[in-house]
Amino acid sequence: MAFPVDLRRCQILGLAGTAFLAAGGETAGALPVRDLLHPASAGAALGLVAVYFGLVLLIAAWALLGRLVRGPRPPAPRALLLVLAVWATPLLLAPPLFSRDVYSYLAQGAMVDAHIDVYAHGPSQLGGPLAGEVAPLWRHTGAPYGPVFLAVAAALSALTRGELPAGLFGMRLVALAGVALMASALPRLARHSGADPSAALWLGALNPLVLLHLVAGAHNDAVMLGLLGVGLVAALGRWPILGAVLVTLAALVKAPAALGLAAVVVLQVRAGRSTAKALVTTAVAAAGTTVAATAAAGTGYGWIGALNTPVSPQNWALTTLLGRATRALLEHLGSDLAPLAIPAWHTLGVVTAGVAIVLIWLRLRPRPLYALGLSLAAVAALGPAIRPWYALWGLFLIAAAAPSTSVRHRMAAVTGVLALCVLPGGGPADTGQLVLAVSGGALAVVVLWQAHQAELAPALGHTA
Repeated sequence: MAFPVDLRRCQILGLAGTAFLAAGGETAGALPVRDLLHPASAGAALGLVAVYFGLVLLIAAWALLGRLVRGPRPPAPRALLLVLAVWATPLLLAPPLFSRDVYSYLAQGAMVDAHIDVYAHGPSQLGGPLAGEVAPLWRHTGAPYGPVFLAVAAALSALTRGELPAGLFGMRLVALAGVALMASALPRLARHSGADPSAALWLGALNPLVLLHLVAGAHNDAVMLGLLGVGLVAALGRWPILGAVLVTLAALVKAPAALGLAAVVVLQVRAGRSTAKALVTTAVAAAGTTVAATAAAGTGYGWIGALNTPVSPQNWALTTLLGRATRALLEHLGSDLAPLAIPAWHTLGVVTAGVAIVLIWLRLRPRPLYALGLSLAAVAALGPAIRPWYALWGLFLIAAAAPSTSVRHRMAAVTGVLALCVLPGGGPADTGQLVLAVSGGALAVVVLWQAHQAELAPALGHTA
């Protein structure tokens, strides 16, 4: 007998999940340095258990909601947007979770506000308590972000006057604005692609990775994807130049969104414009937007060189893992080529991603949104660095444009795995933390199973 599913049940279960996430984050999250607890302390241990307990509840709620979306009477997009708002509410005032990147954003914004070259210097140049919140690896590293995001961060720094709680809340509001743009764009993109808008919202906006990393983690990928989504919606309509402007603004947050300009060109050609005219208008709009945005931000063009920002030594991208294995083998053999192993694999990954993108567009040009989603997925998978939220780059558009439910099911499975891969403090895990995380998740599974049995008991007794 199947577990009974209704929208309210999913809403409450997911709300319980994010509430536990927020509560656990108070002691186990990516807290300000002055509030950090030792990982072995009772408070941090209890918080870690609570976070993974809530995480499994959230994933279960999302999976049950997926069954409802695929059922005979799926909820309307408006109802799903309400579910998203309910699930996100406990995270609004929670501490940062799963990453300390938001502290880097605030420090970089303060640097721009103080007229320090954010591409030539790391947050250590800023000094003060805010720089001390940045993860040690990034304190001496220039910003890898474009002028649009840095202008937003600088405005937020000026508005909050360097106050950390206000800055964190403001950066979360910026991320929420990006998520709102994503959610508003998905139904329109899905209808254009012949897909179910509710299914697109379920996978692309209510996805646990969105709540964990774009809302709770306040990552600027939300702004990038939100601008990319509304830019593509504009390009679908009668405003291809506006579409090119918005997509360029997305790329001036994070560079991968620049691939969206290819979709803008193809959409114009499909609407009846000549290829040459589509290319010229898109290029002119993109160039003009880049010049204007960079001048307005006052950051200069250092962001181009900053695209080579070094990756974390804990990074587990495919090419990095292969590079480490090759380096270890060469070191064992006594070869002088060992130091070149990781750079060589990174270069090969970038080249492979480029080839994959060309092949994708040659084959899927009639489906530009799906081609763009796959291209962004290739960049994330084959790039020199990867984080769980990078999966959202491609998933956002695959949710709207995938040609079959089987593709969405595979993406959903990947999401469930990636959601479990990062600790709430954002750092590497030791054995004790892994045990606590598994214990919290296992406890949630037990509770869900007991609830399932309690729901079935009356029905089974009646049948007997």
